[in-house]
Amino acid sequence: MENGAAQPVIVAIDGPSGTGKSSTSKAVAGQLGLSYLDTGAQYRAITWWMVNNGIDIEDPTAIAAVAGKPEIVSGTDPAHPTITVDGIDVAGPIRGQEVTSKVSAVSAVPEVRARITELQRSLAASAEKGIVVEGRDIGTTVLPDADVKIFLTASAEARAARRNGELQGADVHATRAALIRRDAADSSRKTSPLAKAADAVEVDTTELTLAQVIECVVTLVEEKRAAR
Repeated sequence: MENGAAQPVIVAIDGPSGTGKSSTSKAVAGQLGLSYLDTGAQYRAITWWMVNNGIDIEDPTAIAAVAGKPEIVSGTDPAHPTITVDGIDVAGPIRGQEVTSKVSAVSAVPEVRARITELQRSLAASAEKGIVVEGRDIGTTVLPDADVKIFLTASAEARAARRNGELQGADVHATRAALIRRDAADSSRKTSPLAKAADAVEVDTTELTLAQVIECVVTLVEEKRAAR
């Protein structure tokens, strides 16, 4: 076996919405031949299931009671990541406004986090060559022993503008306000808040192109592999 291919490398990429997490994570995984996991999609998927099954999103006890029910399966190919709930492809529906507005409330329920964290850890453990896992609590809670931890940041303005590029015709001020609200909710929740791990490398993407961010992360991972 050639050098560098011996041990799987686990890369945790955390940060708020609109920092380029998904684009960066997918590209890094593709370039380095690693698996890829979007943990936010898993929280969106369980939220979609709750909404579809008429669970009261305002009632954490009701959410906790059924957190174990949906079967969530994540495909980890960075070129074609997939997500299904009970066999249904939900990649499209989980990006809708209803799920987006409710995902923070569902994600804050400890039983939901325990369930999804377990899923994430098992996927990371079974990735033969390693995996890039993106989310909000990967380096701190899900995979605290990750080989490389990155925390992406950007100004609220830059993030709103990028998010608006994805949401055609959206109001940039409303988008910025929604991002700030969601960050506040995710940063202040009791269980596994959005936070930068002490040993994470912070990368501010405000003034960087996507290609520059990808190059920066790839370099960090390759340095880590070489140091082994």
